[in-house]
Amino acid sequence: MAGGPLAPTGVAKERAEQYQGRVTLYVVIACIVAAVGGSIFGYDIGISGGVTSMDGFLREFFHSVYINKQHAHENNYCKYDNQGLAAFTSSLYLAGLVASLVASPITRKYGRRASIICGGISFLFGATLNAAAVNIAMLLLGRIMLGVGIGFGNQAVPLYLSEMAPAHLRGALNMMFQVATTLGIFTANMVNYGTQKLEPWGWRLSLGLAAIPAFLMTVGGFLLPETPNSMIERGSKERGKKVLVRIRGTDNVEAEFQDMVDASELANSIKHPFRNILERRNRPQLVMAICMPTFQILTGINSILFYAPVLFQSMGFGGNASLYSSAVTGAVLAGSTFISIATVDRLGRRALLISGGIQMIICQVIVAIILGLKFGDNQELSKGYSILVVIVICLFVLAFGWSWGPLGWTVPSEIFPLETRSAGQSITVSVNLLFTFIIAQCFLAMLCHFKFGIFLFFAGWITVMTIFVYVFLPETTGVPIEEMIFLWRKHWFWKRIVPEPSEAGKNETV
Repeated sequence: MAGGPLAPTGVAKERAEQYQGRVTLYVVIACIVAAVGGSIFGYDIGISGGVTSMDGFLREFFHSVYINKQHAHENNYCKYDNQGLAAFTSSLYLAGLVASLVASPITRKYGRRASIICGGISFLFGATLNAAAVNIAMLLLGRIMLGVGIGFGNQAVPLYLSEMAPAHLRGALNMMFQVATTLGIFTANMVNYGTQKLEPWGWRLSLGLAAIPAFLMTVGGFLLPETPNSMIERGSKERGKKVLVRIRGTDNVEAEFQDMVDASELANSIKHPFRNILERRNRPQLVMAICMPTFQILTGINSILFYAPVLFQSMGFGGNASLYSSAVTGAVLAGSTFISIATVDRLGRRALLISGGIQMIICQVIVAIILGLKFGDNQELSKGYSILVVIVICLFVLAFGWSWGPLGWTVPSEIFPLETRSAGQSITVSVNLLFTFIIAQCFLAMLCHFKFGIFLFFAGWITVMTIFVYVFLPETTGVPIEEMIFLWRKHWFWKRIVPEPSEAGKNETV
């Protein structure tokens, strides 16, 4: 319908200074339980690379790769270049892309908890199929079910965390998702380190243990309260207010409650969120929803996490040493996320993204120089240079862990108005999984053809994204989630695009 003067306009004035409340134990526990959804994403990222370097797995499903791996004289960069092997890793992310789009209307109509539960159940089935796989078809079907679980979980969990957290600590609590993801990666690396000794069936245990976080996510979904934003959007204002009072620890929640009611009125007047998100007033959020996850993947981090054992073996590390080295990088990533939690709401999003980007550029260039000068066909790195490469990669992972790792999810989940929040998060997840799929499918071939240049390729992209943040991303720290629209209207560039409320009411069609 036409957006005339009586049409809902969303949050009309800033009330942030009137917000009351504190961090309650109730909201902390809810956020921790919800964040377990991130662990299934992390566990799969960490487990895939280790499993694809295990002899028992390769002998059963990818015999040609197993044969190539045994050859003493070969191109070091190309020994794992097999599209079937890459498809095992990447098929999950293509399925997740589709599932995240399906999850959007479910998350909006039935609540954040519904998508969390759907994701957990699907992941549970996928883990079971993979552990019991006897052929490629069964293996890929299991991966697809895992992808559906990740699509639903990654769509709903960041939204849940952003809506439950008070504005002044939203960054730290939202990063529970990234903490769970990094702990999942580290756990997977340690599992792989143990199961690679259990030939020939250790890979089944690695894949099957994914059922544990899936089970926790499913049970947690049933126990969690729904977010007040979602309840109010679906018409349960009184229930939503009761939950808001409980999670804020005070009865004085009128300002925040009124923002949610205003936002829900506009949200309910919009029947096609994906169409609405293309409108001019939502342009900044749409750009961020596309660019932030794209840039997060183009840091090259997933290449290192997916294929760390393969990458280190290609550099001449032995099987045990390569898994051990990847476990170290997983531990560094998990630890670095706590740096971000401690600083994100004090230093701000922009400072962490820019400083992390600069450190990652330096590390990628150093690794490229070492490999370019000291590593080639039929060569192995000396012990000294091997240790140096691991140290520099750990420094790269450290920088990612306090910057683009958590903030690549946090920023998109907190910037959308309620009426397009679920659709916006679906776009974020879809773009993330699309580029994850592309990199997962292409990385082994890129490593084969680019050789050490692969690290310069990613360094170039990190330079672009660091400049992008400096120029186009406003600081969102401390801004209430329902008042984010005022931020874009004050930004030097976006204020030219985002109309004032009166202008939007006259010129836009809902």
